[in-house]
Amino acid sequence: MELFSITPYRDCRAICLAIVVALAASDVNADAHSERDALARVVHELDLLKPLIDAAEAEANPDARVRFRYDWLRADLRQVESGIQDHIDAPRVEPRAFPPLRGDYRQ
Repeated sequence: MELFSITPYRDCRAICLAIVVALAASDVNADAHSERDALARVVHELDLLKPLIDAAEAEANPDARVRFRYDWLRADLRQVESGIQDHIDAPRVEPRAFPPLRGDYRQ
């Protein structure tokens, strides 16, 4: 019996939804220490996604006409994690410009 029967595309949508729900449900105070703790939890949750992405990629059909781009997803997650970690390490007064995420992982 297969543990995860969700397609890779739907699996990633579920992962993103879980992140949004976790962020919305977290009780974040206005003080900087609480924000840093919450952001550290987000970075931790992003790290927990990596094995799920690896498992979804292992289940992917290499002969499929439309393939999910796991390398693009990983690059976007690294970019998000890096931005969060940069804020935790050295918060800035002015927001910085970041390149847009691909967002579309189908090819």
